[in-house]
Amino acid sequence: MPTPPGGVGFAIKPAQIEYWSPMSYKPRSPTLLSRMPWWLLAIGLLFVLGFWAITADGTYENIFRVLSGGVVTTLWVTVLAFVAATILGLLVALARTSGNRVMREFATFYVEIIRGIPILVFLFYIAFVAAPALVAGFNWVAAPLIDLGWLAPATVRGFDFVWRAILALTVCYSAFIAEIFRAGIEAVDRGQIEAARALGLSRWHCFRLIIFPQALRTILPPLGNDFVSMVKDSALVSALGVQDITQLGKLHASSSFLFFETYTVVAFLYLTMTISLSLLVRWLERYMSRRYRP
Repeated sequence: MPTPPGGVGFAIKPAQIEYWSPMSYKPRSPTLLSRMPWWLLAIGLLFVLGFWAITADGTYENIFRVLSGGVVTTLWVTVLAFVAATILGLLVALARTSGNRVMREFATFYVEIIRGIPILVFLFYIAFVAAPALVAGFNWVAAPLIDLGWLAPATVRGFDFVWRAILALTVCYSAFIAEIFRAGIEAVDRGQIEAARALGLSRWHCFRLIIFPQALRTILPPLGNDFVSMVKDSALVSALGVQDITQLGKLHASSSFLFFETYTVVAFLYLTMTISLSLLVRWLERYMSRRYRP
């Protein structure tokens, strides 16, 4: 190629020209570090630091040993209350979606009243108002057996505060779980229900074979989130003196005056449980979305 007058020229050989097309682009595969969420790395680092502090410092290790007994109580109260609340919430949701207006109105009244009362207030109401009423009602119903000496009369002191707390959490969370079930049931296409009824399926078989399997895929993630929330709200039972993590931490801090160290371990235990459960719920949600992808 000739040089232009008064300037410097350069030549481009055809072999030096590279043509790019979208088909020739090959994205680099992401590394494990780039795919790892930063928030999870930060939580993992926080967990490692907390575990190191507990094992390296004798003070934290002693506090952890004292509070570890409350973990069993916390999980026991949470699991039992959640199972009972799920069963009760399903029954309330079926009543809310029922064709019977009386059942529907009563279930709606139940949900709105329970959801409008703070959990701590309802906990006190169940423990100190409803529990004595239940004991009195039981003694009235069982009066013939009590008079014959076949059954001992029930006492309010015999109604353990752990069971009062479980009853309160069951009733409170059943209202929220009922709304989750109702949303899942109403998300099922009505055409499928009408087709099942047209084929001769009873209401029970229609619910068991058509409605519930499809609704279950929708409600599992929010049910898991409610379980995580109940783990945290179970700390409220310490107001009744139940020996859970919070109550044991409160007693240890007031006796040793190690408030910072004690409540740091309390927070570490709750974080360990709730974050582990949250990650499990996230994995379950992704698994369900992949397995039942249309």
